[in-house]
Amino acid sequence: MRKLMIIAAPIALLASPALAQTAVTGTVDINGSVAGRCMFTVPNKTISLGELSLASNGKLDVSKVNGRNETLEGWCNNTAATMTVTTTQLTTATAAPTGFDNRVDYTATAVTGSVSANDSSLTAGAGSASTVGLFSGNIVVTLSSASSPSNGLMVAGAYSGNVVVTLTPTVAPPT
Repeated sequence: MRKLMIIAAPIALLASPALAQTAVTGTVDINGSVAGRCMFTVPNKTISLGELSLASNGKLDVSKVNGRNETLEGWCNNTAATMTVTTTQLTTATAAPTGFDNRVDYTATAVTGSVSANDSSLTAGAGSASTVGLFSGNIVVTLSSASSPSNGLMVAGAYSGNVVVTLTPTVAPPT
């Protein structure tokens, strides 16, 4: 019986709950990032104004400019994203003698949702930035307030200018 007890004692110790190992865990953390960015999915459109002068008197026909619009499409994935508008005058290369104009000034307004930004071609540089935040959709660019410097006769020629809409995520890239 003594031999039996010597053999049974280690078996009893193995079965004892006080000596059983408790569970342990290890953790693998997962991380990543998404950079703040803005993109245009439709980045270019053209507004063709046609004949800019009135046939009756040769002066600027503001109705050819005012209210004309085109739609860009874009998105930004950051709550601090902004939109600015920069305009350039519509001009032709031919010089304008006294009584004539070779330039058309205007204001361009870009609207997405309830946010708008604008700029006038009368002032250099971009207009003030507007916060667009997270958005995806249409950006409607509309022309208004057309004028020529002296309300003179328009010089014949091809006129060109542009409106640049800039979307900026305004965040520092992750380090």
